[in-house]
Amino acid sequence: MLIEQPPLLYRLLFPEAVWRIKSRARKVVYLTFDDGPVPEVTPWVLDTLGRYGIHATFFMVGDNVRRNPALLHEVRRRGHSVGNHTMHHLQGMKVTARTYWRDISEADALIESPLFRPPHGIMRWKQAAAIKHHYNIIMYDLVTRDYSRRIGPQQVVDNVRRYARNGSIIVFHDSLKAERNLRAALPQAIEWLLAQGYTFETLPMT
Repeated sequence: MLIEQPPLLYRLLFPEAVWRIKSRARKVVYLTFDDGPVPEVTPWVLDTLGRYGIHATFFMVGDNVRRNPALLHEVRRRGHSVGNHTMHHLQGMKVTARTYWRDISEADALIESPLFRPPHGIMRWKQAAAIKHHYNIIMYDLVTRDYSRRIGPQQVVDNVRRYARNGSIIVFHDSLKAERNLRAALPQAIEWLLAQGYTFETLPMT
């Protein structure tokens, strides 16, 4: 559970970040996809979302956008939102605040979004303090662990069933590492959420 649904103590370390967006009017979830765009996976994700008529938010690695600029445009053309996930998928704890900010800014030149998610959900307090003045820091309420080779698609779906709740920001990955689990688990997870009465929204851009 420490991975799938971050505990309160960890959330309190970054009070400036958005972890969950509860709605009083209806049951809402926010699907997000990290680490793309890549031609092997992202178009399939877009087609899958399109079949269900739902939208999501894609946190993109700038270097992937540089290599696949048409995919950024296609994500936006289909009505989805995008966010900054650094240029080189840097883990904040391993670099200085200056290096981290430079990497974010390089990605911003390509992605141009007010949303930012730190890779691995990890960064230094000093980094977060600087970032919050320029971006809405988006964390997560549920990590599906679709990237893990230690679990299969059914366990990914089970994570959604166990931890999804009103306002959950849910993390999947449109990456090669997650592809095996994602292709089997994403449609099942969407269908289960729809059956439970959830609606899907993109993350607010302000």
